[in-house]
Amino acid sequence: MSATEFELRQELLEAARRLNRSGLNQGTSGNLSARISGGLLITPSSLPYEQMQPADLVAIDFSGKPLVAEAQLRRPSSEWRLHADILAKRSELMAVVHCHSIHATALACHGRSIPSFHYMVVMAGGSSIRCAPYETFGTQQLSEVTLKALEQRSACLLAHHGQVTVGCSLDQALGLAVEVETLAHMFLQALQLGEPPVLGEGEMERVREQMAGLHYGGRNWQKDQTR
Repeated sequence: MSATEFELRQELLEAARRLNRSGLNQGTSGNLSARISGGLLITPSSLPYEQMQPADLVAIDFSGKPLVAEAQLRRPSSEWRLHADILAKRSELMAVVHCHSIHATALACHGRSIPSFHYMVVMAGGSSIRCAPYETFGTQQLSEVTLKALEQRSACLLAHHGQVTVGCSLDQALGLAVEVETLAHMFLQALQLGEPPVLGEGEMERVREQMAGLHYGGRNWQKDQTR
């Protein structure tokens, strides 16, 4: 194992533990991945993050096969296909975070997308955070609807399941997961007074351009996305 890969393993493990500490994840639910040469590193199945060590992270290619079979100690997350398909299709991305955060999942259980009720929705790349239709976890069908919901976006909800965020780094993907959960919480609160008004496409485009010009949140790549 190269020094660079070991450092990435440590970074991925720390990000996984931060996910739990943030309250976005509970127990062994959720999973994270990072791009490596020839494939990805992903958290293993059914192992609490507190017990996980760098060597427990699983290196696979985009078809799910181990990159170094004799060194493989753990099974990859049951959602490995979702991670692999996202990273294979979106070459600009380096990391994927999937979690079952409470407020985002509550919205997703109603199949609700997050509209442009607040300008910060544009942090996910457009004027809404879409909700992908329900498909069984770990399936190709779930991967396909997720990819569709992520078109020109960096976050989406998964109906009756949770949320997915992507980024050019683990920090970026994890930070966006926090933002999505915050927006979901605010949207649920706003719904207590009725359906909130939304900002128009023109204003959301101005917000997007403003953020891109300021490199807001380090998400320079979003300036290449469209609504």
